Amino acid sequence: MQRRLALVAFASFGTFAPVARPAPAADPLLPQALAVPGGVAIVELGVRGFRGVRGAAPPSAHFGATPVLVRARGKAWVAVVGIGLAADPAQPQSLTVREADGRERQVTFTLKRKQYAEQRLAVAPRHVELSKEDLARYERERAHLGVVLRHFSATREPATLRLVLPTNGPRSSSFGLRRVFNGQPRSPHGGMDIAAEAGTPVLSAAAGEVIDAGDYFFNGNTVIVDHGQGFLTLYCHLAAIDTERGKALAPGAPVGKVGATGRVTGPHLHFSVYLNAQSVDPALFLPPA
Repeated sequence: MQRRLALVAFASFGTFAPVARPAPAADPLLPQALAVPGGVAIVELGVRGFRGVRGAAPPSAHFGATPVLVRARGKAWVAVVGIGLAADPAQPQSLTVREADGRERQVTFTLKRKQYAEQRLAVAPRHVELSKEDLARYERERAHLGVVLRHFSATREPATLRLVLPTNGPRSSSFGLRRVFNGQPRSPHGGMDIAAEAGTPVLSAAAGEVIDAGDYFFNGNTVIVDHGQGFLTLYCHLAAIDTERGKALAPGAPVGKVGATGRVTGPHLHFSVYLNAQSVDPALFLPPA
């Protein structure tokens, strides 16, 4: 018997501070700030050396229960927050910030609305109507990837949040698309598709460590790279994987080759960026097309 499946898109005593304005991303090492569902909010947390403590350690910050990336920007600390596609712009967003001395406070920020398009695709029926065996495989993989994508390495700080293009080819503006497969609506597309011929090299978009590599039902051959503090990149549908779990990568190091494995309509690279376990628009991290 076949079963329908709603697919997941791939492939904290505190003093309440005033509402914070998202900081402009003037720092060339930060992504473009776009505080919308699927975007990135860069939120000021206060001046470095808070209350006159010179050289004070950075604060930590959580968005809900999830830790977020914090780094220096000039004389201030900022949180670089990934906003989920399901976020409600009508609701104020709040970070729980803990100073090095243990004091906690709330910093709030707001979101703007963004409308994403819809796309209809025809794929092999087995990738929409799952058999009992395929469904069991998918559930195992979903649980595993859920753990991997929540990975947060506090001791590794990314040198930059600006990325190099992982493969040469036209980039689609497909992030956030509401996809309909064989007439059945599914979750929004959580990445950017880059068109390229099969066998085209795929490179690591920044320095990091491979934390997962394997073959998945929907994503095909996949590599996930940890760049530090919840900043991850994901490379899907590879024809071949040219790296291995635990390997340290320099920017531009090979991770695989473009292919058409998993649920696809043709060869391309599906490229995703994650911040604090949220898939965000890769275009915000890449040079202009």
